[in-house]
Amino acid sequence: MTHQNRTHPNVPGVDQSDRNVPANLRQSGPTPVQMLISTRVRKSPFWHLSIEAGAWRATVYNRMYHPRGYARPEDGGAMAEYRALVNGVTLWNVAVERQICVKGPDAEDFVNTVITRDATKIEPMHGKYCILCNDKGGILNDPVLLRLAEDEFWFSVSDSDLMLWLQGVNTPRRWDVDITELDVAPLQIQGPLSEDLMADLIGEEVRSIPYYGMMEAKIEGCPVVISQTGFSGEKGYEVYVRNASETAEPVWYGIRGIGARYGLRVIAPGHHRRIAAGILSWGQDMDAETSPFQVNLAYQVPRKKTADYIGKQALEQQRAQIEAGQYPFALKLVGLKMGGLPITDYAPDFWLVADEKGRRCGYVTSPWYSPDLEENIALAYVPWDHSAIGTRLKVELPEMYQETSGKSVDAVVSDVPFVASEHPSARERRKAG
Repeated sequence: MTHQNRTHPNVPGVDQSDRNVPANLRQSGPTPVQMLISTRVRKSPFWHLSIEAGAWRATVYNRMYHPRGYARPEDGGAMAEYRALVNGVTLWNVAVERQICVKGPDAEDFVNTVITRDATKIEPMHGKYCILCNDKGGILNDPVLLRLAEDEFWFSVSDSDLMLWLQGVNTPRRWDVDITELDVAPLQIQGPLSEDLMADLIGEEVRSIPYYGMMEAKIEGCPVVISQTGFSGEKGYEVYVRNASETAEPVWYGIRGIGARYGLRVIAPGHHRRIAAGILSWGQDMDAETSPFQVNLAYQVPRKKTADYIGKQALEQQRAQIEAGQYPFALKLVGLKMGGLPITDYAPDFWLVADEKGRRCGYVTSPWYSPDLEENIALAYVPWDHSAIGTRLKVELPEMYQETSGKSVDAVVSDVPFVASEHPSARERRKAG
């Protein structure tokens, strides 16, 4: 792949020549607007319960409103929620992670065609983190894939409309499967006390669930599916509430009632912790124009999967180029440790990265302050020749986080994850080995 040094019109120097639609790098800051609540965007079955629990801000995810803040800034804000997550146990409304069901005699073969990993190796009542790519190797979604039965899979999707893609792949009907969205809404229970809370809630059997294992259960008489998964890097579980439009209240209050014994706190998804764990956010750290080889997801592209799958040819060609010393992309995702005042909230822009001479060359996707490391950390795109561990860079933080007004802060390319996860990924385990 050749680059024509396509630059963003407002940010010369940042090479986005391998994208059709460059990331918007204009630095517009925290725009003072109010989100419109209307019927065009769905409210989840837990929306009113989150508002009751103190949610004061939200975003939109999978065309559904998503609570993103409970503790007010004057009460510690997102960092107070972080402390609850890493020290106790927390409840997250993640109903926006819609469940797309693929069910039928050809379910395994269909799923094996749309994901890069080998679906035949997933046993019933187990799951895997996986990615789906287009024919150019771009990441369309990175769901948790749950196998409920031999002929039934649930895609617990990130923020892109995967159902339309799956239905389109099966048009005309090459596979004998039904592809539908379910009335299932997940909650996450995350933190070091989550196992004790879950055992109190549904019984001791939950302690025997392996990582990515699953079980059927009931909460307040309502059917749920439990998996030992989560988006935090901490010990945690997801509760997939069946018939959620009817059972949301009893399940929510049932969890909060038992949770009160453990100091359960309702919080927004802990992005500060997931960044430390190196967990990626679709739409923020990657999208349909991003290859898994750019974002440390090479382990999701198996060498021994014999079955054909969408994107296989492109991905294998990309890997061959990389192994031949020809990196085929303009930018690569890396971890950064960086200076500046503590970043304690979401970044409204992709902040700009420069080399040591001040030449802009990349951008930050996910920054936050790590209390564990006592410094700011981030995920960022930089050129391949600036991606080696130890490379020194500069980051143009907004004024509120600058140590010296008008001055960029120092940064260094660092290992990811920054902080060990409760359950290391396959990539981390191989690295440790």
